[in-house]
Amino acid sequence: MKLASSLSLATAEAIIDGAFATGASEGMKPLSVIVLDSGGRMVALKSQDGSGIMRVDIAMGKAWGSLGMGMPSRMIRDYLSERPNFQTALAVTSQGRFVPVPGGVLIEDAGGMIIGAVGISGDASDKDEYCAICGIKAAGFTPSPQEPDPNWRCASLSDHR
Repeated sequence: MKLASSLSLATAEAIIDGAFATGASEGMKPLSVIVLDSGGRMVALKSQDGSGIMRVDIAMGKAWGSLGMGMPSRMIRDYLSERPNFQTALAVTSQGRFVPVPGGVLIEDAGGMIIGAVGISGDASDKDEYCAICGIKAAGFTPSPQEPDPNWRCASLSDHR
């Protein structure tokens, strides 16, 4: 018996390669990138040399949270900033597999169906999100959100929002 995935390994690898190329061209810190199919199953995961050991878990939480809520992790962050009790409830419900900061981006096919999500961690969250968006576009799919935060280049790991 074969199980069908909404996302092929070749597509997931193309997304990751596009994200890594973007990070390299922008001089970003080492990244960890995970691609999940629409059922939340990992299709591919790669970490660049020097990426911290928690980065994989953070990337997973960004992607998994996006799929679970049906919205990009930046939107989750913005939505939950005024709702701390709901944020706590989601953290408990997801058993900690939920990271509500930018870097979790949904993957849509040509028909607008969500076929998976990308999670990236390694640099500032807005920069992670930018790499995810570029990787998805490079593979020929539509990211949600379609555009990064307009100030993504100004983001740094010392920002505290």
